[in-house]
Amino acid sequence: MKKSSILKQRLLNQHILGSQFDNPDDMVRWMTAVQAQDFLSSLWAIGIRVKNACESDIEDAIANRSIVRTWLLRGTIHFVSSQDIRWILDLISPRIIASNANFLEKNLQLDSNIFQKSRKVISKALEGGHTLQRKDLYNELKSADISISDMRGLHILHRLALEGVICFGPREGKQHTFTLLDEWIPKNNTMSREKALAELALRYFYSHGPSTLQDFRWWSGLTDADACKGLDKNKSKLISEDINNKTYWFSNYNKDTDYSYPTSQLIPDFDEYIVGYKDRSHLVNGISNNKMELNEFIFNPTIILNGEIVGTWKRILKAGKVKILLNLFKKLNNEENRIIKEAAITYGKFIGMPVSVVTVNNGFKG
Repeated sequence: MKKSSILKQRLLNQHILGSQFDNPDDMVRWMTAVQAQDFLSSLWAIGIRVKNACESDIEDAIANRSIVRTWLLRGTIHFVSSQDIRWILDLISPRIIASNANFLEKNLQLDSNIFQKSRKVISKALEGGHTLQRKDLYNELKSADISISDMRGLHILHRLALEGVICFGPREGKQHTFTLLDEWIPKNNTMSREKALAELALRYFYSHGPSTLQDFRWWSGLTDADACKGLDKNKSKLISEDINNKTYWFSNYNKDTDYSYPTSQLIPDFDEYIVGYKDRSHLVNGISNNKMELNEFIFNPTIILNGEIVGTWKRILKAGKVKILLNLFKKLNNEENRIIKEAAITYGKFIGMPVSVVTVNNGFKG
């Protein structure tokens, strides 16, 4: 398998190419977890993988509780299916909570007593199906003489989300709300730890493969030992191939699929196509060999051409229109430029706005 084949298979397995999904619910469940640190970007991360999707489709899926946004893998914010949230939290949260505990107590004086008191205050404020914005929850904490200074308030919400007490609710205008998880999503689908390890690994290699054990370890946040256990339980269900002294694991889901190039997508920042792998060197071709620069691509919306990063993009909303600014890292031919502009038009359809495309850099990094 060549590098181009790895990238094509990832595009297909992540359903960026040739999506078979008609709704956000099924897509998120296939991906298991979709990074959602930046909310508007995460709507597009789902939308690009669902046929003919528009932004309101994903907002509707949040409102009808089929997908949930919360702190999850690696302690960062993700979208997850309501069917999966319980068993994934049970699997990954204890380690994250334990690893943060000493720092929080030593540096922010957030000990078990403070968390217990905060849990009672916030649960009481939200019980009965209420949803409150972050500022409102902070006011509840302050009224109970719990300081929210120095990011203490955010760490409290983070901890309670990892405990499965709260999750994000629907937006109120442009503001996010929180609600009680048990009231928002009835308890469901718990499983043993061993079964959960196997399920998480299988889901990852099916949806993100071809990928390595190290990629899975990074994405999941599991220990090396647990990541190995998860993979070992699924080796009979997966295909492996050694490439440049690394073993890649994947399913045969799209093994024989022929999808002609060229193809292009404008993907958002924090997208699974980049953040879902520890090794991101496959994504560039002569642009950079610097590990720090490769990792910086996580934080930027990127232009993908035939699976590789060829630039970054930025949107500017004004007067009911969206202007897409393209920063290209190398010279492209007319056909490649055309399909990138088509990708920009697809994004415009997703947010329901006409698009104008402007190339601000053409052929160099800057």
